[in-house]
Amino acid sequence: MAIVNLYIDGFNLYYGALKRTPYKWLDLAKLAQALLPSDTIQEVHYFTARVSSRAYNPTAAHDQGLYIRALKTLPNLHIKYGQFTTHSVPMYLTNVNPPQKVWVDKTEEKGSDVNLASHLLRDAYGRRFEVAVLVTNDSDLAEPVRIVAQEIGLPVGLLNPHQFHSRELRQYATFIKRIRQGDLAACQFPKSLTDRKGTFTKPSGW
Repeated sequence: MAIVNLYIDGFNLYYGALKRTPYKWLDLAKLAQALLPSDTIQEVHYFTARVSSRAYNPTAAHDQGLYIRALKTLPNLHIKYGQFTTHSVPMYLTNVNPPQKVWVDKTEEKGSDVNLASHLLRDAYGRRFEVAVLVTNDSDLAEPVRIVAQEIGLPVGLLNPHQFHSRELRQYATFIKRIRQGDLAACQFPKSLTDRKGTFTKPSGW
């Protein structure tokens, strides 16, 4: 049995395992305990950014707000926010002859991977856990994983929401488990929850 801190890359989890599924109402603490049944989950750190509603998804901000509200009912969960930036960039259309350039709005999420790496390293140097477990498949996190595992000497596990494992992460991780659809289905919040503001329910589109 080990004392575990969990570090979750929210958008990597969403795009790797949750998008286009009925399992978005995910209890992260329950998922961690299900996948690490012999360990004690001490803290869960969730890294994300606030989304904006768009014409193609007008309820996005509201739905995310309800999910964050659900996460805040978990006593050992901490949320750290990055941000989205949107800017116009010129890009070429594919399979068009002659080449045709158009301007598109490109939205990028900034800060979550840096925030995750920073908190992971701070906690590792402070010996705030016995094992760190990351929910991600982002190869950009390979270097902080290497530092914790090889230089600080603490185990680092990965719970991978994607089908294939990152080669860069795999070479430094102490262990890797893939998050499967059955795990997600078994670890949902109740449809209705209650907090200090009152009772709220899972978004209708989820």
